[in-house]
Amino acid sequence: MGYELRVVRQAPIAFADLAKAIVPAGFELDESYGIVARHGGAAHVVGRWREQVVGEPGSDWQLAQLVRLAAVLGARLVGEDGESYAVRDGVVEVWTGGSAMEIGKFDEIIEAGPAAWTA
Repeated sequence: MGYELRVVRQAPIAFADLAKAIVPAGFELDESYGIVARHGGAAHVVGRWREQVVGEPGSDWQLAQLVRLAAVLGARLVGEDGESYAVRDGVVEVWTGGSAMEIGKFDEIIEAGPAAWTA
């Protein structure tokens, strides 16, 4: 299992409400409660429903999709170590200990697609 990110809301969201909220934003649900985004005609799981939305991104694209998903749900994207991820002025950022680090421009990351991170 990789590094888990959680979509955290002030009030929990029911599965039915999740489904209603994500479809207009272009996300889909698969039969195993995966939340799917498409790129280049292919479906890619970016998160899963486990009484809350969680994801284990393997690319900047998946991370950006999780940030977008959190925004659609009126939530925050939070990592295991308490850091938070957001888009500010078109840039995906991670906030840790009161300081921000830029990951990249949101539009460029989304356009580049889900190329996996390399070690």
